[in-house]
Amino acid sequence: MIALLRFAWRLLAILDFLLFTPVLLLLALPPRRMVARLYPPLFHAWCRAFVRALGVELRLHQHYLGSLPSRYILVANHPSAFEDIGIPALFPVRSLAKAEVADWWLVGRVAVAADTLFVRRDSADSRKAATQALIAAARGGSCLALYPEGGCKGRRLGGRFFNGAFIASFESGLPILPVFLHYQAQESFEWADQHLLQKLWQIAMARNPRADYHVFEPIVPANFDSPEAMKEYVHRLYLGWQKRFLE
Repeated sequence: MIALLRFAWRLLAILDFLLFTPVLLLLALPPRRMVARLYPPLFHAWCRAFVRALGVELRLHQHYLGSLPSRYILVANHPSAFEDIGIPALFPVRSLAKAEVADWWLVGRVAVAADTLFVRRDSADSRKAATQALIAAARGGSCLALYPEGGCKGRRLGGRFFNGAFIASFESGLPILPVFLHYQAQESFEWADQHLLQKLWQIAMARNPRADYHVFEPIVPANFDSPEAMKEYVHRLYLGWQKRFLE
C-alpha cells in the first residue's frame, strides 16, 4: 500500500512539473522587464516542482545559531547538475552560470528569464565582467549563488577557488553563506561526461536519491584583510567539510 501511494505521489509530481513547465516557458517569451517581478518566485517554485518530479529528497541542514541573513552571497561545491535546481529550490538567489547554459534547450530559456548571470570561464575579460556584474547585483539587493571551483568538478573539490564571490562580498559588504552539498548516491548524481538528459534520468532512477545541503555560519568580509585571505579561509573550510562528509 505504501509503495502504491509513493508511486501515485511521484506520478502527480511529474504531472505537476509537466504542466508547470509550458507556463514558465511562455512567460519567458516577453521582454524581461515585463515579468521581472513575477518570474523569479515562479522560477523558484518550478525548481521545487522539478526536484519533486525527479524524486529527490532534498534536505537542508543548518549548522549555526540564528537566522539566515536577509542578503548574502551563497557559495557551494559543484558535484552535480542537480544543484542548478536544488540551490534555487531552497534559496531565493540569482545564480552565476557558464555562458553555454543560456543556449540549452528549455533550461537555457528559463535561466535567462530568471535573470541568471553568465560567464565564459575560459575568458579573462568575461570573468572580470562577471565579477563586476556580481558586485552590481549584490549592491542592488540580490542574493547570489555561485560555485567558486569554477565549474562542475565532480564529487571531490577541484583544486583552488576563484576570486569572484569573495571580491563581490568585499565590495558589497554582503556575507558569504557557505553551503556544502552531499549526495548519498554520489555516482548517480555526479556529472561527468553524460548528456544532461542522461544525467537527469540517472538521478531520477537513483536508489537513494537524497541530497543533503549543509548550511554553515555566514562569513563576514569585515573580518578579513582581503578577498584573497577570505577565499583561502573558505577553501580550507570546504576541505574540512569534504573530509567530514565524504571521506
